[in-house]
Amino acid sequence: MGDFPVNLRLDGKSVLVVGGGPVDELVAAGADVTQVQPDAYEPGSAARYRLVLVRTPDEGVAQRVFDDADTAGVWVNSADDPPRCTFTLPARLRRGDLLVTVSTGGRSPALASWLRQRIEADVGPEYETLLDLLAEEREAMRATGASTEVAGWKTALGSGMLDLVRDGNLAAARELLRTCLSSSSG
Repeated sequence: MGDFPVNLRLDGKSVLVVGGGPVDELVAAGADVTQVQPDAYEPGSAARYRLVLVRTPDEGVAQRVFDDADTAGVWVNSADDPPRCTFTLPARLRRGDLLVTVSTGGRSPALASWLRQRIEADVGPEYETLLDLLAEEREAMRATGASTEVAGWKTALGSGMLDLVRDGNLAAARELLRTCLSSSSG
């Protein structure tokens, strides 16, 4: 069975967390988080939420929450319990708006975490700056009505632009980007 990758926009959406653990990422995503202890879960209440996370080793509670959520058409994840999940959570590396994820379909969270750590060693904070430069140029092109679907993006990314960003030479990186984009669109 294959998973379909997706990033959820949770701003203002109600999320239920049954059990302990941090909710920082959910709050940072703008979710309206309600966290209850497993013994305080009220049967049927999962239906009032857009997303449910279950973080309890109590299989009975996990099953009740899963059944409630699934019946109501609410996406549910039960930590370390793939049979009680309608979605899994990948290992995540965030650099500003850049989000890199690794998933094993719930088969080996340890492998996903290990791979994320290896990627983290290669994808440093300079990638956030690179993303900012690319996004600014893309918005500038859109503002003029120019197509942003040009081959120059890949050319620019392979041109040494990242090295210029790493060296703090953002003006040269921006100029190189513009040169690559203009030579591919003209």
